[in-house]
Amino acid sequence: MFKPVNIIKYKPLIIALWFGLSLFAVGKSVMLGHDHIHNNYFVYKHNFINVIHQHNLYQHQPEHYFDLNHYGPIFSFIIAPFALMPDSLGVVLWVMVTAFILLIAIQQLPIKKEHYLLIVLLCAHELMTSAANVQINPLIAALILFSYIFIKNENDFWAALMIALGTFIKLYGIVGLAFFFFSNNKIKLVGSFIFWSVVLFVLPMVISSPAFIVQTYKDWYADLVHKNLNNIASIREDVSVMGMLRKIFFPQLSNMLVLFPGILLFALSYIRIKSFNNLNYQLLIVASTLIFAVIFSTGSESPTYIIAFVGVALWYINSERPVTILDISLLIFALILTSLSPSDLFPRYLKDHYVDPYALKALPCFLIWIKIIYETLFRKFDKKDLIAVAV
Repeated sequence: MFKPVNIIKYKPLIIALWFGLSLFAVGKSVMLGHDHIHNNYFVYKHNFINVIHQHNLYQHQPEHYFDLNHYGPIFSFIIAPFALMPDSLGVVLWVMVTAFILLIAIQQLPIKKEHYLLIVLLCAHELMTSAANVQINPLIAALILFSYIFIKNENDFWAALMIALGTFIKLYGIVGLAFFFFSNNKIKLVGSFIFWSVVLFVLPMVISSPAFIVQTYKDWYADLVHKNLNNIASIREDVSVMGMLRKIFFPQLSNMLVLFPGILLFALSYIRIKSFNNLNYQLLIVASTLIFAVIFSTGSESPTYIIAFVGVALWYINSERPVTILDISLLIFALILTSLSPSDLFPRYLKDHYVDPYALKALPCFLIWIKIIYETLFRKFDKKDLIAVAV
């Protein structure tokens, strides 16, 4: 059985693995030349360029990139420093900076040092999958974690910024509101969220124009509605519980038939009002939130799962001790099917004929999420589990 006290000795190796795998993934494409840099980077870059020049952010621009941009105009400020660099440098720094921000967020969680290192170790390969696709998702995961961390530290003003920023970039960040009940100053949190929402709505107008940005938000809404419809028919996307059920059993399954029960189960976790101040309970809610945001989204694809896998790792280090065979089995199942399935370490035949066509990457995370819901309802939180939390 894993002995967490020993992992501290390997901190330099674990941190090197965290950054090294991601650097390898993005560096390989840069070394092959400009044409091999992942398309996502050019989508990000032209979010900034199109805001500056007031071009529709959500139209095809095949001369610059294929696919479409699906991010809000505030993202232009985030990507601007990288977009102004040469592409080979900008793409590498983007991947490394987002990996660094997520690492800092994990480090700031109220858990012991050996446990944050275990989370980093468990998520390093999933981060590499995200890096190979030059994804924004490590940043989104970090913003969700920071939403909780700032609320936990009673910095509601900055927590509201994290929630609003994540929402205005990719909508996923709205799940940070799941930590609302952990706030000791809920009025300040709500007021700050409204304030930051106004600021983030207006801010892109500084480098563009008010009329263009207002129209851009209308275009963004239409784009997201259209994208949701397209996701349902996609093998690469809709790697969700709904997608899995559609692709295996019910091709015409409505999202709401799955999403509504999922929301009810998620909300059911909050009936333990007396446990709201318990750290173990809070960490379960954080893990549940990270997983829920991914497995119940039709926009989820394989690289999106860095968000969910941070939740998986957080759930595992927060498990009751001694860790049960069931918990260990669920973690191993997630490592193999969710984390390793996109890699060359996983049998190509199984990936091409089963995992991808049937969205099976979602299955282990869904089972773990159900286990988390069970724990939030029935686990005893009357005393601290000093093994799992910071003291």
